[in-house]
Amino acid sequence: MTSGIRVARLCLSLGMAFGVAACHDKTPEAAVRPPANVDVINVALRDVPVVFDYVGQTESSQQVEIRSRVNGFLEKRIYEEGSLVHQGDVMFQMDRKPFQAALDAAKAEYAQQKARLDTAQANLARVRPLAAKNALSQKDLDDSVGQERAAAAALEQARANVTSANLNLGYTTITAPVTGLSSFAKKQDGSYIDASNSLLTYVAKLDPMWINFSLSENEMLSLRSQVKSGALKLPGIGEMEAVIVLADGSVYPERGHIKFADASLSEETGTYMIRAEVKNPSGSLRPGQFVRIKLLGADRANAVAVPQVAVQQGPRGAFVWTVDKDGKAQQRAVETGEWNGNDWVISSGLHAGDHVVIDNTLKLIPGAPVKETVVATPPAEVKIGGQEVDAARANDASATNAASAANAAAGSNAGSASASGAGGANASANPAKAKTNAASANASGPAQLYFAPGSESLDAQSATALAAVAQRLAASPGLHVVISGYADSSGSYARNERLAHARASTVRTALIVAGVQDARIEMRKPAKVVATDPADKSRRVDVTLSSAAGG
Repeated sequence: MTSGIRVARLCLSLGMAFGVAACHDKTPEAAVRPPANVDVINVALRDVPVVFDYVGQTESSQQVEIRSRVNGFLEKRIYEEGSLVHQGDVMFQMDRKPFQAALDAAKAEYAQQKARLDTAQANLARVRPLAAKNALSQKDLDDSVGQERAAAAALEQARANVTSANLNLGYTTITAPVTGLSSFAKKQDGSYIDASNSLLTYVAKLDPMWINFSLSENEMLSLRSQVKSGALKLPGIGEMEAVIVLADGSVYPERGHIKFADASLSEETGTYMIRAEVKNPSGSLRPGQFVRIKLLGADRANAVAVPQVAVQQGPRGAFVWTVDKDGKAQQRAVETGEWNGNDWVISSGLHAGDHVVIDNTLKLIPGAPVKETVVATPPAEVKIGGQEVDAARANDASATNAASAANAAAGSNAGSASASGAGGANASANPAKAKTNAASANASGPAQLYFAPGSESLDAQSATALAAVAQRLAASPGLHVVISGYADSSGSYARNERLAHARASTVRTALIVAGVQDARIEMRKPAKVVATDPADKSRRVDVTLSSAAGG
């Protein structure tokens, strides 16, 4: 019985094996994967627009101090603080009465000297003919002539006194010399004004507006090297267009141009100061704003550029898919450069004539056959703030050869840099020479930024120290920053508190423009300066880094 069961099981197993084998014999061969359809571009050397990006600060093209030219009591402030005043508008009125009295006295003296001259002229008219007939001596004639000349000179002196008194009376009415934005009044009604405290306020012209930014020595040397080698083409310094990007990321509608490049390197910051000028008819730009300035007009010569969709990131870095001569897909490691518009400049890894895949890359595997369709290379474009801008407008000087561009850059310290430059007040500045007490962004204590008296704008030294703080925040995402100002206790405390808050807001805006998220910034109420504090503490804003907001 047992042996019969074994025989039956063996027969069943053999039957199943033969059945399975028969089924395998009838299965068709696996289908071959069809080639993937891809679009490719034929890589060619071409000139690619380069956009240089910096952090800049706006400055009035004409900021005029309004001072009293005469000593006296300030009777009334006429203008509204912070308002737009036009050239010739009355801003202050001094007490006119003393100057009107001085003018009346000068006029009376003039009348007296006029009467004396008339008498002297009449006497001379009588003496001259008598002296000719020897009826009077020569001495009498000489005395009459002398008296007439002395009276004429005294009359001229009296006339000058009238003019001077009239000018002083006119100076009691203080008008705006330019059209611009007014500041707050530094002296109140009833104050006595003399030469030591003659500054009353200032007026800042808004149109045009200046944008100041800086170029480090390393960036300048790199720029000259690239121009000399022919890798970079620059137009004339005044032909580069400046696009202004505001703190909220919007693009300012007016284009500017470089107007000035400092001839020497700043010993305090280690940078060259560059200035662009932009129209500001609506007055939307105000002095002291931090903005990003992007310079258009330069070209990367004979560069390899591919659409950004073609470049992918892998564990070993950037790569693109190419199609070899056998029609098979291959991965190619590349080194990327600038990213402008839809183009990504490839520094190394690709050559002219290579076929680069620009779509359907997810279907590719190395060595797989593909069916390629060569498409036209998209034209180069530049996008700023999500908007496409016409870089060709700034490239009208393309006929300018690289040598002349290099001379322009070297001779005037041109306001451009390698595309890696990211900040106007950059970290290449020597912080040891900065006269602020920031010392170092890595120090445990707060960075201390100082403002000019009455000013809400950072100077170059403080901007350099703040740039170092922004760099440390970028390198340490876990850090937060606390900004606190100081309000002077002398004078109007409410006004001093507003000024301290405005200075702290300037620092906050600068950090946001530099890329620091608003959520990482804490603004504290200005502290009150007490008698035991240093004299310059009221001009200070502290920037403190902490591991958590409010720390």
